[in-house]
Amino acid sequence: MSAVTRPLIILGAGGHARVVVALARAAGYSILGVCDPALPVNDVSRWEGIEVLGNDSSLDNFEPDRVGLVLGIGQRATGNLRESRYNALRAKGYEFPALVHPAAWVARGVALQDGVQIMAGAVVQPGCEIGENSIVNTRAGVDHDCRIGRNVHVAPGATLCGSVIVEDGVFIGAGATIVQGLHIGAYAVVGAGVTLLQDLAPEARASVARSLPR
Repeated sequence: MSAVTRPLIILGAGGHARVVVALARAAGYSILGVCDPALPVNDVSRWEGIEVLGNDSSLDNFEPDRVGLVLGIGQRATGNLRESRYNALRAKGYEFPALVHPAAWVARGVALQDGVQIMAGAVVQPGCEIGENSIVNTRAGVDHDCRIGRNVHVAPGATLCGSVIVEDGVFIGAGATIVQGLHIGAYAVVGAGVTLLQDLAPEARASVARSLPR
């Protein structure tokens, strides 16, 4: 069964999970169930109209070639739970289809790797590449020839001008603007509302109060 036609299992039941449920439904996918440890503990049998399968161990009941997985865990500025869950489940053979909301605009020829989530209102222009397990969130803009690595989160309303390189694990906050041609190092954080005017080193942070590296 093709990864793009398999029924989906949602992992997580928080705010981001609700958004990806809406994304998957809008994209025409069938949702088989949801896994989240908090739901069975609280005797919840259905969530957002979806059957609760249990915690992540419930995935052992499903062969990797029969279902697709969708991470409903958002990436925050600190911590790498999303990345670690993705890597662990990929190692078991599960696949994560790239999901694009029909209200997003993605140019022909853009390279979207497995697990990418493109939310409603996002724009991804020609020549871009977006790495595994990355999120381009609501109304974010990624202009021409940008290269985005793995496990990156471009938060709602952020803008990447042309030819920006974003390494793995970067978090770009809501409403941030990255000017053309910059390079953001792995696991750096660009805070909400920042206008970044120069390259950012790996693991560095830029904030509104001080939008240069610190």
